[in-house]
Amino acid sequence: MATKETPFADESALIRAAQSGDQAAFEQLVRTYDQGVLRLAMNLLRSPEDARDIYQETFLRVHKNLGNFRFDCSFHTWLYRIATNLCLDLLRKRKVRKEEPTVVVTPDGLLDRIDSAEEERADGDPQRRLLSGEIRSRVRNTLAQLTPRERMVFELRHYEGLRLRRIGEVLGTTEEAAKNCLFRATQKMRAALGDLA
Repeated sequence: MATKETPFADESALIRAAQSGDQAAFEQLVRTYDQGVLRLAMNLLRSPEDARDIYQETFLRVHKNLGNFRFDCSFHTWLYRIATNLCLDLLRKRKVRKEEPTVVVTPDGLLDRIDSAEEERADGDPQRRLLSGEIRSRVRNTLAQLTPRERMVFELRHYEGLRLRRIGEVLGTTEEAAKNCLFRATQKMRAALGDLA
């Protein structure tokens, strides 16, 4: 159904218009998916700077390659495949270079990026706050030790809420391969958190 914002009847018409060079149609596609791509990159990379870079690179690649989109999968899947591949590449580079610590230097001293998002409910109970911090630390450390593909599948499932079939499509693999990868990642996470359960 068309809206005031766009005269297009559906997403397919919007995509076709963007493929024909309609800049307003492309901008509408970006507005539709920009927050999802940014959230995905932030969840996977844990760095606002890297997430913004991936966000920009994703939409640059979409703009450049939109003419090659053939509607054999959903636009959402195609777009997320581009974003996740860029994230995977960056995660692999980080593993090789062993960079991107979660602790950064700020004008106020050292800051652990994961701990900067306080869980309000834990504030009233010091023991719970301590346990919550320990869980966050172990999850963060375990995520860092997963292979890039395991981490990607785990985060797409648990942070983005994608189904295994969609994760397989996004990563260009089968649902079964995504399920096996998620199983390995989950086993590692359980082993790391086992004594806290």
